[in-house]
Amino acid sequence: MAPISICVIAKNEEKHMEIFLSSIENCFKNVPHEIVLVDTGSSDNTLLIARKYTDKIYHFEWNDDFSAARNFSLSHASYDWVLVLDCDEYITHLEPEGLEDIINRYPGAVGMISRRNHFMADGNDNIFIDNVERFFNRKTFYYEATIHEQVHAHDGYNFMRINIPLTTEHYGYYGSPDELRPKIEHKNRLLFKELEENPDDSYLYLQIGRSFLMLQDGEKACCYFEKALEHQLDPRAEYVQQLVIDYGYTLLGLKRYEKALQFKNIYDKFAITADFVCLMGFIYLKNGMLTEAMEEFQNATTFRSSKLEGANSFIPTYQMGCINEMRGDVDSAAALYKQCGDYKPAVERLRELGV
Repeated sequence: MAPISICVIAKNEEKHMEIFLSSIENCFKNVPHEIVLVDTGSSDNTLLIARKYTDKIYHFEWNDDFSAARNFSLSHASYDWVLVLDCDEYITHLEPEGLEDIINRYPGAVGMISRRNHFMADGNDNIFIDNVERFFNRKTFYYEATIHEQVHAHDGYNFMRINIPLTTEHYGYYGSPDELRPKIEHKNRLLFKELEENPDDSYLYLQIGRSFLMLQDGEKACCYFEKALEHQLDPRAEYVQQLVIDYGYTLLGLKRYEKALQFKNIYDKFAITADFVCLMGFIYLKNGMLTEAMEEFQNATTFRSSKLEGANSFIPTYQMGCINEMRGDVDSAAALYKQCGDYKPAVERLRELGV
């Protein structure tokens, strides 16, 4: 197999470094590789820990441009094929033949890793799953955009994206709003700067809205989601689907139930994911439309996968149990709660019911 350069940028990541780097060594023990680490100004023990795993450590003067730092790391890679990771992403699964397949059969493609993003909501650990562009030939591709950097081909062509069997657990935005505030405020400063240059970029409005959502500022999040929706959007685009779902849950959080009910008008375009169908179940539920809610939650369980972990399984199943309990059918409710496994709200309901 062709050797791989694993390119990383870091700053003050000592709490992640040992777990992160050891996950690379464990998963890549049978794959020829190197770790290229670019430090952008650490003042903690990041470099001390990194030196145990690699001697390819470089320094980059931070200039508020993530793509510049990424491209700097690519320039110091010894090998053409690179895997780009962040220190708060721990590799939990890798099938090397998946990397080899792209190298040999799809040299002009970009590999998409699966990332399980952990975040706190209602005091619980929740997981949102996405696929991100991280594996490619550095002679063919580079990064653009100062924040939320994107992979681009040097010759500008539209390239194929292929999922590869590599999974990470991402903890970059796991914590309370107060813990996340410094990181998010820095991120927003860069997003607003980029928005000045690209005022019609709906993706930037989405990211700003999501930033405020993590700070539990629903009003501002709603404002920026609505600004994003003012633009001409393709319902098939993954980020547009997520925009609509984030906006819907934000409306529910603000108790704007009747406004959220207008999502009925876009149902045919967006009811192609478990996440949207599950959202519609909550919208009907909050509007007191129990029969319609039950139908949508049932529909959500027919999907094979979802972005929000459980949106096609234990989340709608638990809500169907709640509806049955509200209707007085405790036996059916309990049976549904039992199907939810160790989902905390279901476990608590079973305990309260004495089942």
